[in-house]
Amino acid sequence: MARLYSCRFTTAVVLQRASPLQSIGKTKKMQTHWILVGLLSLCSLSFSQECSRGLQENMDFPGTDITFLYSPDVEHCQQLCTQHPSCLFFSYIRADWTKDNRHFHCYLKSTPSGQPRVQTPLIGVTSGFSLKPCNPQPNPCLPQVYQNVDFLGADYRFLFTADYEECQRVCTQDPNCQFFTFVNGVFTPEKIRFKCHLKYSWTGPRTPLVNRKAGVFSGFSHNLQITQYFTPACQSKFFAKTDIPGNDLETLPAASAEHCQALCSVNPRCTYFSFVSNNFHCILKNNPNEMVIRAKEGVTSGLPVHFCQLDNSWLKVQHEGVDFQGSDIRFELMNDPFTCEKICSADPNCQFYTYVNENFRDPVHRRRCYLKRVITMPAPPRVNKLQNVVSGFSLKSCVSSALHTQTR
Repeated sequence: MARLYSCRFTTAVVLQRASPLQSIGKTKKMQTHWILVGLLSLCSLSFSQECSRGLQENMDFPGTDITFLYSPDVEHCQQLCTQHPSCLFFSYIRADWTKDNRHFHCYLKSTPSGQPRVQTPLIGVTSGFSLKPCNPQPNPCLPQVYQNVDFLGADYRFLFTADYEECQRVCTQDPNCQFFTFVNGVFTPEKIRFKCHLKYSWTGPRTPLVNRKAGVFSGFSHNLQITQYFTPACQSKFFAKTDIPGNDLETLPAASAEHCQALCSVNPRCTYFSFVSNNFHCILKNNPNEMVIRAKEGVTSGLPVHFCQLDNSWLKVQHEGVDFQGSDIRFELMNDPFTCEKICSADPNCQFYTYVNENFRDPVHRRRCYLKRVITMPAPPRVNKLQNVVSGFSLKSCVSSALHTQTR
């Protein structure tokens, strides 16, 4: 079934590869140049895109890159493209690629037409299309395990297990674990054999940029799942007008202290946080040994929740005069922010939104409801070849996908 999309470009530029997969023989450096893809600021673009699940083996779609991410196989790469707000198609460099060491590279791409400008046969590359028009599962099941593949980084816990199956079971049962790497019994050095590395990636809605802007409203889908598989309700703990200085782990944009708490709660290394209201900075902290607080205006600090259901009432708050900039899937015209909120909540691809009201300074953007999302599926920060290790993903999503299928 054809589906109509609208999208917004804010004087956007897209990195275009000058067929780097073809030019490796000449140079190992990627040749790039910048092209403007937005002729007008905040222009509306419509195109028709069919649901296309098929993959084109040994075919490259050169150029029009948005970004690249690491991915262990082409199916995972396709899911990354599906969850990226503007990716429409992709090219994936497989493990059997021989021209350089860029294995496991997933290049996300887009064009105004929704179709690749060029299709070039190339051994070691598989290309395909986003599954956005196919009504995809929000949390895809990733059952595959990868022999002699290392998911490098993002470790938060280690233990020793008899085999990779037990390592995967531990990862599935641990609410923080998204993927793992297991070191087998013949790995060198011997002292880390049978070691199971549990790893995480972001599962909460990370708004890319939060700004104050008159004439807009922003908020979240009511159907976001922050914590899962726990029925007891949590008692949130906040410290008003209080800072916890030092021990900074990471600073992220957040719309509120409650949003900041959710971000801290899904990061297993976060022990407490401070939210700065004047710049929307959520500062995640790590110190399991002590917590020193001090009074400070404009700052709210607090603690994460563990093994319980987070209070998600903050998802229903609309933030007037706040813009969630970027990560647009599309926009639709409507008369009020409440309808925008309902549309976002009803769309499984939408995680948050910004609505531009009729008082906005630029009439071109008035009455637009921008639906937005970021990637929340497990995504290793790096994927490498490494002998005598096994990597894979938690099977939590496979359980939820099976339940979803049974209830349809």
